Amino acid sequence: MGIRIGGASAFYGDSQLAARQLVDHGDIDYLVFDYLAEVTMAILARAASKNPELGYALDFVNVAMADVLADCAAKGIKIVANAGGVNVPGCVAALEALCKQQGLDLKIAGVYGDNLVARDDLPLDVMAELQSGEAYPDRPASSNAYFGAAPIADALAAGADVVVTGRVVDSAVVLGPLIHEYKWALDDYDRLAQGALCGHVIECGAQCTGGNFTDWHLVPDFSNMSYPVADVEADGVFTIAIPSGSGGIATVGSVAEQIVYEIGDPANYLLPDVACDFSYVSVEQVGKDLVRVAGANGRAPGKQYKVCATWVDGFRLAGSFFMAGPRSVVKARTALDAWLSRTRKVFAKKGWDDYRRVSVEIAGAEDTYGPHSRQQDSREIMGKYGVHHDNKEALVFASMEMAYLATSGPPAMTGFGAGRARPQPLMRVHSTMINKSAVPVIVQLGNKVIINRCYHNEASSASESASLESIATPDKSLEMQTVSLETVAYARSGDKGDNANIGLICRKPEYLPYIEHQVSADVVKNYLAHLVDGEVTRFYLPGFYAFNFYLTQALGGGGTASLRLDSQAKTYAQMLLSLEISMPKALL
Repeated sequence: MGIRIGGASAFYGDSQLAARQLVDHGDIDYLVFDYLAEVTMAILARAASKNPELGYALDFVNVAMADVLADCAAKGIKIVANAGGVNVPGCVAALEALCKQQGLDLKIAGVYGDNLVARDDLPLDVMAELQSGEAYPDRPASSNAYFGAAPIADALAAGADVVVTGRVVDSAVVLGPLIHEYKWALDDYDRLAQGALCGHVIECGAQCTGGNFTDWHLVPDFSNMSYPVADVEADGVFTIAIPSGSGGIATVGSVAEQIVYEIGDPANYLLPDVACDFSYVSVEQVGKDLVRVAGANGRAPGKQYKVCATWVDGFRLAGSFFMAGPRSVVKARTALDAWLSRTRKVFAKKGWDDYRRVSVEIAGAEDTYGPHSRQQDSREIMGKYGVHHDNKEALVFASMEMAYLATSGPPAMTGFGAGRARPQPLMRVHSTMINKSAVPVIVQLGNKVIINRCYHNEASSASESASLESIATPDKSLEMQTVSLETVAYARSGDKGDNANIGLICRKPEYLPYIEHQVSADVVKNYLAHLVDGEVTRFYLPGFYAFNFYLTQALGGGGTASLRLDSQAKTYAQMLLSLEISMPKALL
């Protein structure tokens, strides 16, 4: 048995029960948590601006650690979490207070220095947005470099029992312990790539053990969902398992879906410690709820960190209502059209600009499917609206005026019980790069800073995507049958800013030529043309018979900048699985 690591959190707000399940039933050496998304950083920065003692993931201390910290200490389980947000010292202090309260003597380390908001020496002239080329924002709400795993490993080597970090890449909370435990050299890139892949698989918690799985109907018990345990060997090869008695699954499909989640070019998955190539990864079922993953390759990572800044671009107003009865779809559209027309007339009279953007979607009419909708009417729907404006006062007026429809619009409109929607800042994301030599990393152990230096690496190397030449030509002489893509493939989709990806995995190797031939980048682009404004690129992962489609300008701005129902591509894979293709009857 190797080093066993349990993944207890995929985001800030994940289950309060995951840590307890892993500590009691996972037989783990490390308990790791991932809390930080781009928008989460902006939320935590706002909290810290109001109260300097805040700015970290309160749930980590007050819920997870309050519950399991004593048991982790008794069992020798070490803890790594990026729960520090924008106030790592504050999180360390809160943990130390908890230790004192529970009578524990633990060494708490913090890793930070990633917060760039207060830096007045940034090389802004070379920090343009990577995709749009826009200049770095004048007043960012948050700005953080993505640190790697090496400082986490150094904190553990210094004797830390618990390590909390600011913004690190998600996989670092797993790779750091592996570097420390196995004494991997920082230029042993194949092992680092395997460790990073392990981190990528379990950092989203239950998404590799049945959560969001295409074959969700095979998951035994969602009420007792499994959180993953990775058993990692000294060479980085790992096996995904589930805690005993839990209700999830670990299968080739569930793990493979997570491998393709939120990636671009699988041959060029860039991290601070290693540039990974996941193209030839193998995924093998080696027992019930046991999946072995091997074959990641690595190379030098280069000299830069990714930086993510968020900034406020006006305000957004989003809300919904319920409507029932005959012709509900038409009634809902009529009501929203009337509201928009009514408020626009007032805007003009008051000298306010028009809405910058408007999004109207009718849930129940399959609006998100665009031209592929099969539901033209329904006797019950949810009408959703989203609008964008620079003037908060205009949106306050619009929100209040929505209520007039309850008695002045089409019949059977209700669902206002939650009260009026409130305008919120519309947060945009600015992704850029910065040299590692410009961002010192601080490692604090207790009240003492033990490291304050740059983790710098000049070396880099080029990638090469996997070739399609080895795929056989489809046999057109066979008797064919039309089936949905779901019949022959698994799929998982995710977001990166305003871009999305859809990973598509063949259920059987024999299906590969037929999927390759019929599901091209152009086919996906045309099928999702109502959602995708940019380009679609297809990448090949021959190791487990998969493709990854990378969609640019696909989310209406993405995250909190989007007005859509689905701002994070959570539904895109499921929609694509409705695409019909032809398959040989003999193979089905």
